[in-house]
Amino acid sequence: MKSHLRMWTVVSSVLAALAMTVSMAAQAPQREDKRLPRYRVTDLGTLGGGFGAAQGINNRGWVVGFSNLPGNATHHSFLWAHGVKIDLGTLGGPNSGGDFGGDFRANERGQIAGVAETSVIDPRGLGCFENAFTCLPFVWEMGRKTTLPILGGYLGWAQAINNQGQVTGAAENSTLDSSCPPDLAYNQFIPVTWWNRRIHVLPLIAGDLDGAGFGMNDSGQVVGATGDCLHNFHATLWHDGRVTDLGNLGGSSGNQAFDINDGGQVVGNSRLPDGTIHGFRWQHGVMTDVGALPAFAYSFATGINDKGQVSGNSCAIDFSRCSAFIWQNGVMTDFNTLIPAGSPLVLLQARSINSRGEAAGYALHVATGEIHAFLATPCIGNRCDSGVLDTTAVERASAGAHLALPENVRHMLELALTSRRPGQAQPTHD
Repeated sequence: MKSHLRMWTVVSSVLAALAMTVSMAAQAPQREDKRLPRYRVTDLGTLGGGFGAAQGINNRGWVVGFSNLPGNATHHSFLWAHGVKIDLGTLGGPNSGGDFGGDFRANERGQIAGVAETSVIDPRGLGCFENAFTCLPFVWEMGRKTTLPILGGYLGWAQAINNQGQVTGAAENSTLDSSCPPDLAYNQFIPVTWWNRRIHVLPLIAGDLDGAGFGMNDSGQVVGATGDCLHNFHATLWHDGRVTDLGNLGGSSGNQAFDINDGGQVVGNSRLPDGTIHGFRWQHGVMTDVGALPAFAYSFATGINDKGQVSGNSCAIDFSRCSAFIWQNGVMTDFNTLIPAGSPLVLLQARSINSRGEAAGYALHVATGEIHAFLATPCIGNRCDSGVLDTTAVERASAGAHLALPENVRHMLELALTSRRPGQAQPTHD
């Protein structure tokens, strides 16, 4: 009991600190330096299980993600702030969080948009994650979760929240999705926004049945995807009630937009004519292929800050090898070449990047084989707090490119990076 009280005291102190700083404005972005900094890496660990992933970081350095609990049977969303990790809990069911692509992060007011299972069973037996519980979107603020309405179905999730408190995501309606196979008899998922707990439907690309909002900027512009149950997606932008197809890199499916900055620059993924997937940066109607790291075929662009820096990862076709990247001024750099020598972590994905250049994602802890959330912080000067900088960046990148990932990690990466809808199987992390 005493240890429980001590832990609650720490959590309460962190919440109080967050409350004191909610009204503070985010630091103004600095003028862009064309040189990449070196980074120190903080291992954010897990919530006691063998898997943890950071999914977003705001301009105050707060990290949001999800992680397995001890035993690896369930997973919860978490907030990491001021060195303390807070379990955001559920809505009565076993799980919260999960990876549906897009931009989970806290806004500057300390609000977090997410998804959690309830204690109610989906009568169809489908459920939100790997069991039959329904799930609802929520907004977390200062220790309290407020659920958001859906459209008459059983499932929904909130994906992103801006500094005005506007939220985007998707909600299941009451119409059977005719594009789903018989064993996945879902209703249609519709892209939506919420404002003051009221739900607003976003239009679909003509001919599409499903969609989701994945990212949102402070102007209320939303990015995401529309398509069908089998993931034949169009990368989309919503602005002032209108939907725009952002185009593609030559492929006809698998196109998704994940994040948008306040300048209207968008990042996402698109198939090439040969079937491989590359990340893109879209601005002023032009989609630019960000390429892939040497020795890799795929890339996934998942985050962009207001300076135009893009973060993500690059992978082998079978997801047996992956490495986080940062893309700046048209050049993609392996994040593992920018961190100190001897790091126990191999950075697999830089999921999000804020305007201070801080990045968050997930990494392989080489000694244990576990996946841990991480925070990468630009260093000041020529040294990092965690040791001397790596002077053999080329050798380090080559070693990372040839490091084979465990099978469960490969499965997790493939599911996370090619995106899912609720109900499709989560990876297991034994």
